[in-house]
Amino acid sequence: MDSVGQAIVFGGLPELDRPQKTMVCPTMIRRPRLARDAYVEGVLRGDRTILSQAITLIESLRPEDTELAQDVLEQCLPYAGDSIRVGITGVPGAGKSTLIEVLGAYITTERGEKVAVLAVDPSSTVSHGSILGDKTRMETLANDERAFIRPSPSGGSLGGVARRTRETMKLCEAAGYHNVLVETVGVGQSETTVRDMVDFFLLLMLAGAGDELQGIKRGIVEMTDLIAFNKADGNNRAKAEAARREYENALHLFSPTGTGWTPRVITCSARAREGISEIWDAVLEHNAWLTSTGQLVKIRQEQVKRWMHELIEQALREAFLQHAGVREKIAAFEQDVVEGRLSPFRAARRLIAIYTENDL
Repeated sequence: MDSVGQAIVFGGLPELDRPQKTMVCPTMIRRPRLARDAYVEGVLRGDRTILSQAITLIESLRPEDTELAQDVLEQCLPYAGDSIRVGITGVPGAGKSTLIEVLGAYITTERGEKVAVLAVDPSSTVSHGSILGDKTRMETLANDERAFIRPSPSGGSLGGVARRTRETMKLCEAAGYHNVLVETVGVGQSETTVRDMVDFFLLLMLAGAGDELQGIKRGIVEMTDLIAFNKADGNNRAKAEAARREYENALHLFSPTGTGWTPRVITCSARAREGISEIWDAVLEHNAWLTSTGQLVKIRQEQVKRWMHELIEQALREAFLQHAGVREKIAAFEQDVVEGRLSPFRAARRLIAIYTENDL
């Protein structure tokens, strides 16, 4: 079985701290629920197995898990927040997983610090399953005691992140992981969600894949704190350097960021272990800049506020879809919309009226 096949989980969530060599299904990996204090104490002492179980609990869609999950998270929140949060995205084939493994190893070995990697895999829109292969692609880092890798399916969530990425990040911070790397699915144009939950945003690019400037999308570049051209080694080194200069010149056309930080462009090679320390130096310099100017506190306040609004939106959507009247009528309204008897606008308004018990 190949490395990807080793980590196939059909519609389930991973709960193991090491790459597995068999195909597993949710019923095989689901463990009995623990008491609240057992979860909290395990997370706070940095027990990776219990941390993984706690994350599975908060990702659970089972109604009976909701209250316990919220209770566990609330008990851990006072111990969270003291971390450097880095979002990493990039074009397909840019080598995000390889770079994250090398960067993670740099943090654990060269700097002697703990790192958590929250890797998000896209979920199938057909089977809703996900190939959670990040622990096999980051096998060396997965076996590092100072690292914790949590692959989660996106579950259809927008923004390149999983449904409970914010909550997972908080638990990892409470467990003592003061460096958190969030790898997105690399959807390219829907990265605003991860931007809203991290302090530093890294865009990974490839040179030699066509007109480099064609790849600039204003929305994602305006969110970026650092652009890194990976695989800048061998015959590709000159192309990467040329692409770096083009992007550096192009960035002058953009307005300064709201924080006053000037985005940078560098080249690196995860395979050759080159440029890795420069990436992390930029992260640390950016963090120091935000801290010294008082902006980090404001950013974290905005992150918490956004989290609250996301929870409201999720709760309202779930309550709406579970409403007895809506469940009874929604299929009929869908059919009316499909067959042209009713506009989507009017159908939506009528369903909302059923939910709110108002006449529109």
